[in-house]
Amino acid sequence: MTTLQALIFDIDGTLADTEQHGHLPACNDAFAQLGYAIRWSWDEFKAMLPIQGNALRMRHTLARTMPELSPETLDRAVADLTQLKKRLYIDKYLPRLQLRPGVEQLITSAVDRGVRLAVVSSSYEAQIEALLQYRLPNVAGLFEPLLGKESGRKTAPDSPLYRRCLAELGTKSHQTLVIEDSAVGFKAAQRAGLPCAVIYNDYTFGEDFAGAALVARSLEPFTLDQLAALCLPAEAA
Repeated sequence: MTTLQALIFDIDGTLADTEQHGHLPACNDAFAQLGYAIRWSWDEFKAMLPIQGNALRMRHTLARTMPELSPETLDRAVADLTQLKKRLYIDKYLPRLQLRPGVEQLITSAVDRGVRLAVVSSSYEAQIEALLQYRLPNVAGLFEPLLGKESGRKTAPDSPLYRRCLAELGTKSHQTLVIEDSAVGFKAAQRAGLPCAVIYNDYTFGEDFAGAALVARSLEPFTLDQLAALCLPAEAA
């Protein structure tokens, strides 16, 4: 069995159920506070999740519902909404979020075993850091590297964030396991040549995970050794 050297976590929907109870209400709160008559339902928000990032989702919605806005006005509106939404998410909604079942147990086991921890996400890095500080304060500083939106586009065709993360970890791809929740995230890891365990949720259930090392509803049933045995390729002779 290959020795597991590093775990790379996605954040939204993987580490915690952030979308429905964090990002969505924070976006709606920002719309309301800035005077826009826009309120996304959960079904509308789910349909927009393939669009990477709430700034782009806001831009698409404003452009569709307010076509009279000039490009410059649209840019300013999206920037204002995005900054307010980030503050609301971190200060008001993020403290209410809980980790998904099995996440804390797996991370604690990884730390005890000297397994490296990292993050590759489409979320803003301040939001990632805040979630880690709220829910995993004792180990938050061990997630290195932590690569979010500011570091590049996670879903770019050549998967630059996953490739950069692997290079900074200094581990081999067959010693490194990615934990994702969605097809778009899994495929980004796959393009970088990384084994991936997909821990789907209610809104990613049924997506195309063909080729994933593991597809499961929760991390809770799995130990670190079981994940390594199920997901990592056999050590080369």
